[in-house]
Amino acid sequence: MDEEALLKQFAAQFAHGPDDADDTDAAAAAQGADSTANQVADDADQSPATFDTQQFLNGLDAIFDRHTAATEAGPYLEQAMVDAENAGDEAGLLTVLNETMGFYRSQGRHKENQWIVQRALELAARMGLTTGTSEAWATTLINCATAMRAAQQYDQAEDLYHQAQSVCRHSLAPTDRRLAALHNNLSMLYSETNRPDKAELELREALRIIEASSVNPDADIDVSSSHTNLALTLLTEHKLEDAHWHAAKALEIYRTGHLEHSAHYASALAGFAQVCFAERRYADAVTGYRHALAVIEECYGKDTDYWRITADNLRQAEEAAAQAGVTVDNAGVAGDAGALPQSGSRLPNSPAQGKTGANAASSPSTVSVSTGSAGAAEAVSACPVSGLKLARAFWTQMGKPMIAAKYPQYAGRIAAGLVGHGSECYGFDDAYSQDHDFGPRFCLWLTDEDYAAIGEQLEVDYEALPRKFSVDAQGRVTFEAHARSDASGAFPSAGAGSTVIPDAANAPTPGTATHDTATAESGAASSDVAEAMTTPIDAPLSPVTPRAQGANRRDGVFRIGDFFESITGYHTAPAQTAPHEWLMLQESTLAAATNGEVFADPTGLFSKTRQGFKNMPDDVRLALISKRLGMIAQAGQYNLPRSLKRGDGAAAWLSIHEFVQATASLVFLVNVPMVVGYMPYYKWQFAALRKLSGSMFALLPNVGEQLETVMRLSSTACYGGAGFGEGGKGAAPAIEKINDVVEQIAVDIVRELKREHLTTSGETFLEWQRPYVEDHIVSDDPVLKSL
Repeated sequence: MDEEALLKQFAAQFAHGPDDADDTDAAAAAQGADSTANQVADDADQSPATFDTQQFLNGLDAIFDRHTAATEAGPYLEQAMVDAENAGDEAGLLTVLNETMGFYRSQGRHKENQWIVQRALELAARMGLTTGTSEAWATTLINCATAMRAAQQYDQAEDLYHQAQSVCRHSLAPTDRRLAALHNNLSMLYSETNRPDKAELELREALRIIEASSVNPDADIDVSSSHTNLALTLLTEHKLEDAHWHAAKALEIYRTGHLEHSAHYASALAGFAQVCFAERRYADAVTGYRHALAVIEECYGKDTDYWRITADNLRQAEEAAAQAGVTVDNAGVAGDAGALPQSGSRLPNSPAQGKTGANAASSPSTVSVSTGSAGAAEAVSACPVSGLKLARAFWTQMGKPMIAAKYPQYAGRIAAGLVGHGSECYGFDDAYSQDHDFGPRFCLWLTDEDYAAIGEQLEVDYEALPRKFSVDAQGRVTFEAHARSDASGAFPSAGAGSTVIPDAANAPTPGTATHDTATAESGAASSDVAEAMTTPIDAPLSPVTPRAQGANRRDGVFRIGDFFESITGYHTAPAQTAPHEWLMLQESTLAAATNGEVFADPTGLFSKTRQGFKNMPDDVRLALISKRLGMIAQAGQYNLPRSLKRGDGAAAWLSIHEFVQATASLVFLVNVPMVVGYMPYYKWQFAALRKLSGSMFALLPNVGEQLETVMRLSSTACYGGAGFGEGGKGAAPAIEKINDVVEQIAVDIVRELKREHLTTSGETFLEWQRPYVEDHIVSDDPVLKSL
């Protein structure tokens, strides 16, 4: 493959790839310009003349979740431009323009995009952004530069990137991930203009920043993307061994983090295939490209430059394999050796680190496209797709046709989805969480009037739905369209049994999926698992526990109000003027009421009710932040060191627990629950915290990792490590480290409070920050203020 084709591939990898973090948080561009424009106004009496930026972003998220962007995103964005302009909302319009730039670029609509770029720059100038050093202006510059680069307007793109660099030096911290995205984008410009030495330097700096800011670099999509980018640049410099290591490392990260369902996985697959092609491992290249095409088609469709260029590279790889006499079967696996690195052996050391290791060109590195724990009995016997994916397939293939056939007059009034209790509703389910209450299921939500008319019979028909399904090697679910043996009768269905749906949405966060998703679940099946799934599965897959039955059931037919009351005790969210009621609701309760995914909501009533629980009053949020500051100070800064000094390990251990809980909660509250969701209950607290911390624009992104450090050291600090195999050096070093981490967390929190203009004080004993935060509480209700 010639160098021109290689550069085309490099550009195609990221037509809607890792650099899109700049586009997908385009709301940041508007937020800096008009802090009030992005406030969610979800009241029933909201004026039609206003533009709701958060609602726009949620709707765009939903389109990408459904994988229907190719047909729906363009008209949606164009209408949003008109709506924002008619409302006179300049900040909202800038958000829409930033999102449009990313989408048009992904679709190869470069001429149209140049007009969008010009419009965004003119709007930013009119808003007065161009004379400052705000994050809003930096975000817009990066998006405009990236769009111009994709349009091959390289001089203009380079000028815009350099302007963005100048702004970012003043507005962003040295380890801010947006700086890494900027270095990454600039490297692509250098690659496309035949300056690979400069591209390599930019990418190594991007990788350094991303790894330094990551909670877990071994399971971080952005780290993987940086490795892929670096591998492709090294390839243009003919540094094959180093290129192979980085390409294989990118795939290993997806396997380690169970992130194979991500759209960006295609970039890593195609990057590894590109390296294999250069190494003349044509069969491996063919398999990599085939996997990549399957992901691209599912996520973006075939009518994109991304798909066409990858398909062309696949054709070249297939031709080269044929000329070399290498046969590749239809599944893409040559002989007995998998095309992609397999799990079970060790990844060679990076040549860039100057270490010795296996020859990368002749000894494939140790990553796998399979999901779960390779070789483990649990992974083979468990369902190889996530609960949300299974639920969506069950609804699409079984539930929706049943309603259309038996309740046509209600089809436009019934909401469906999966929300509430259960690991799969958070998107964190795996093989180990399928031992109870797991199987094909979804919820149907009705108004009181409709429930009275059809609720009981609809429940009977729901329970009668066929639950036998199979999963193929690509993780696609197929249900068999016949009635269950205990069913009262089958329903007419137009070929539902032959329907196979892709992973339409695997969003783990409450209600929406951010474009920079870094989710914990897996969306593709391994070849081993697929082999075990050739015999269809008949539900239930696992026993149903008493806590998921009767009034506590987790699926089936519900009145909308009853559903939320069963979780929160309220039919609808407490009033914005009832802070005492909000304060009685646990964050984990609110997380359960607002997590999961809504598949259909024709009337919007269910989503509006659910949104009410997400819309925590800001006075309540500030009051909770104040409470968390108090507990962090009391447990972590005051009682913990004193308990350790007096040798009371039990008291110290409990102090650490209170400190960790309060700090984790504060991270979610600072990031605003309306945007990132609420902190779930303890089992998934850190899974959610890691995911939040790994997102591009997370606030306090390092705190989660710092808390885990405190927890790791706690046994040594509190009990000398005697019961944990950690003894030998005594508790003193661990105590010193914990105290240092606690104080560093306090420093980070104060810095963020200042950035949010919630304090003017530099005092790091957080108890003294509470009055400053509470000064921003508007209500006079005494329940919101500390004593």
